[in-house]
Amino acid sequence: MKKLLIAFAALIWTPLAFAVSPYLAGDKVAGGDVKAVMATVEKKLQAEGFEIVGHHTPKGLPGYGSLIVADKGILDAIKATGGATIVGAGIRVGVKADGTVSYMNPDYWYRAYFRKQFGSAEGAVKAVQGKLSKALGAGKGFGGDVDAGDLPSYRYMFGMEKFDADKNELKTHASFEAAVKAIQDNLAKGVDHTAKVYEIIMPDKKLAVFGVALNDPQNGESSWVSKTGADHIAAMPYEIYVVGNKTGALYGRYRIALAWPSLGMGTFMTIAGAPDAIQETMAHVAGGTYEK
Repeated sequence: MKKLLIAFAALIWTPLAFAVSPYLAGDKVAGGDVKAVMATVEKKLQAEGFEIVGHHTPKGLPGYGSLIVADKGILDAIKATGGATIVGAGIRVGVKADGTVSYMNPDYWYRAYFRKQFGSAEGAVKAVQGKLSKALGAGKGFGGDVDAGDLPSYRYMFGMEKFDADKNELKTHASFEAAVKAIQDNLAKGVDHTAKVYEIIMPDKKLAVFGVALNDPQNGESSWVSKTGADHIAAMPYEIYVVGNKTGALYGRYRIALAWPSLGMGTFMTIAGAPDAIQETMAHVAGGTYEK
C-alpha cells in the first residue's frame, strides 16, 4: 500500500516539476560566411511571419551571430502585462558559420520574464514556440536544465539578484520620450564602444527595449562569452529597456546566469567583473552614471 501511495504521489507531482533548457537546436543549414548563414535563416523565419528587427555579429567572436525577430502574439502579451517584461520583446536566434542554428526556448525565457503572469501569456508562448519549430526545426534542448517552477523567481544561488532586482535600475528621465531619445542618441554615438542591434518601442504603453552590442575590446561581450560558451550565442545581444520614464538593464548575475545556468561557480568567478562592467556601460548608454 505504501509503495502505491508513493507511486501515486510521483504521478501527481511529475508534471509540476519538469526541467526546461534555455535553448533549442534547429536544423543545420549550409555553412559558409556567417552573414550568408544568417540570410538563409532569415528567409525561413520570414516565411513563418516573423519580423526581422536586428542582426548581431559580435566583435571578437568570429563565426558567430544572432538574428532578432519580433512576433505579434508575444508583443501583444507584453503589452497586456507591461513592466520589465518588455525585455523579452526580441526573440533571439543564434547561428554559426558552419551552419549550426539554435534559438532561445520561449518556454524557458518567458517563464522567467512573465513570472506570475505566465499563465495569461502561455497561449502566445506556445504559439511562437510552434512557429519557431516549423521555421527552424525542433531539436533537443541544451544549455542546462532549470525546473520550470523555479524560473519565475530564478536566481543562480542564494543572495544573488532576481528579475526585479534594484540593481537593474539605471537612470530616471523627465519622460518616456526623453529616456528613449537618450538611449538612441548614445547608441548612435557609440558610447563606451556600443552599437544598436535593434529597438522595439511601444509608445502607447511607454515601453521600449534596445539590443546593445557590447564591443569594448577589454570589457565587451567577447571577453566573457568566450569563457561562458559562445555556443549559447542565442543569448545575445544584451538589452537595455525603458518602462515609463525609467531605464534599466537586467543585472549580470541574473541575466548571464539565466543564459548559462549550467556553468559552475569557478567559471563565473573568472568573469566576476562582467556584471558591473556591463551595468556601467548601460548606465552611460542611458545617459547616467554608475556606482558599484
